[in-house]
Amino acid sequence: MQAVLLEEFQEPLTVQEVERPEPEPDGAVAEVIGCGICRSDWHCWQGDWDWFGYRPDPPHVLGHEPTGRIVSVGEDVENIEEGQEVAIPFNFACGNCDLCRNGRENICENHIGLGFMNQAPGAFAEEVHIPNADLNAVPLPDGIDAESAAGMGCRFMTSFHAMAHRAPVSAGDDVVIHGCGGIGLSAVHIANALGGNVIGVDLMDEKLERAEDLGAVATVNAQAVDDPAKEVRDITDGGADVSADALGIATTCQNAVNSLRKGGTHVQIGLTTSEEAGMVSLPTDEFVAKEIDFKGSLGLQPSRYSEMLDMVESSKLDPTALVEDTVDIHQVPDELAAMSDYNTVGIPVCNEFSN
Repeated sequence: MQAVLLEEFQEPLTVQEVERPEPEPDGAVAEVIGCGICRSDWHCWQGDWDWFGYRPDPPHVLGHEPTGRIVSVGEDVENIEEGQEVAIPFNFACGNCDLCRNGRENICENHIGLGFMNQAPGAFAEEVHIPNADLNAVPLPDGIDAESAAGMGCRFMTSFHAMAHRAPVSAGDDVVIHGCGGIGLSAVHIANALGGNVIGVDLMDEKLERAEDLGAVATVNAQAVDDPAKEVRDITDGGADVSADALGIATTCQNAVNSLRKGGTHVQIGLTTSEEAGMVSLPTDEFVAKEIDFKGSLGLQPSRYSEMLDMVESSKLDPTALVEDTVDIHQVPDELAAMSDYNTVGIPVCNEFSN
């Protein structure tokens, strides 16, 4: 089958023939119907994130935002069946550790990152394997087809967890999102649906316009002002209730924290680059004096997908509104290369995988 192969970090990606996966006893194989093209794939291609284990050994298939149709299942699988259309979280879980048993399977003790780790070749391919399929494959309801659900990958479902669970955003909260790429725009859309008054911050007017289309009540071009955090504090008359860094560089993280009012909550969604290597300086005394909470957010528990899917079925959320473009598998390397200059707006999706 065809797949996008990482052969050497930072070198051009290629589409090559690789072996089709076979289901493990507890696993399933899905024909990939759609797979979002995410900045996290770019980070993996660059060789970032070795400091927390997201650095596979080349050659490796990339891609971590798939939806698909089950084509084969292992002998121990009980609930997932051939022919089902499924969403496939990137945060594969074991289902047996204490965290999984307590509803936190997104940070499973035995976490495997789809497309980011040797144990889980990715989904820029005709087919993808899903380990522990009864947990890690999420059947889609009749009202949501797998093609339209392709916009609900890592960026959308991670933002849902961040806004709905980790913040959580309540009606009337002032919410500021720093960085309006795919994950930031998803957070804008979701926070708006949850009742927040959302402010988008970015360097590109085009992305800020998309944020307004998705419900932002105000935007700040960080390049056009001296202090974007102060602009947010002025707009909100003292600071936001919730802030999020959806990019993962020191500047956006610091600006997001400095945008908060007393008692506010910062949610870190974006992962850092090789420049920060996971370490960002923050105003620790401000956390104490203002009783600010700092929370991380990773993926979404498969057991809580139903909350997001219910909001999509009722049209409160529309992941297709984030999809900027659809491409075939041979265009994926160019889409990822464009992310080197932050030129991608919204969520591009690969939805053709064979000649």
